[in-house]
Amino acid sequence: MRHAAERRRWLKHAGQAAAWLALGASGAAPAAGPSFELPELMALLARRRSGEARFTELRHVQGLDQPLEASGTLSFAAPDRLARHTLQPRPESMVVEGNTLTLTRSGRSRSFALDATPELVALVEAMRATLTGNAQTLTRYFRAQLAGSAEKWTLDLVPADSRLAGQVRSVRIAGQQGALYSIEMLLVGGDRSVMSIDPLSAGTAASAPVQP
Repeated sequence: MRHAAERRRWLKHAGQAAAWLALGASGAAPAAGPSFELPELMALLARRRSGEARFTELRHVQGLDQPLEASGTLSFAAPDRLARHTLQPRPESMVVEGNTLTLTRSGRSRSFALDATPELVALVEAMRATLTGNAQTLTRYFRAQLAGSAEKWTLDLVPADSRLAGQVRSVRIAGQQGALYSIEMLLVGGDRSVMSIDPLSAGTAASAPVQP
């Protein structure tokens, strides 16, 4: 039961974890045509294989007059490591590597398998798919709608998986070229998470972009 509670807690804060997507640092972008399509965005994001950023998040929770604020750092390293380290209001970390999610708080760590919770797998795999430029995997779990140009774009994601749709209503990611600067997630029930991202370092460019 405690393991299940930990998984539910992680999924409730999936908007926080979604900000891991923001670590694709900007690089030289190909010239955008009259329309900017999802494969072009995936190619931009695939150019970077690692990165680090600061984040500030405001969580608007039903029943609370003021939003809850958190801040810390985010990091990503290809092919499958994602990490969020919260510094304020209290130290806490979430690290995903392979099929393992590890939560650490108050000096204690707990790990469990991602595939024990199918809707959690969907979220994590969507994040990894975005970071590696894999549109096929992204659209397996979400219906994606891209607007704007390479210079300023928004990506709206609506869950295609019914179990995920029971937790997450939508995700809106905004960015410029291959870098993201904000993540907004609307949860079922009305809670909303808005995260601002400030990249600290650029990742190493891949020798060739991952094909979407």
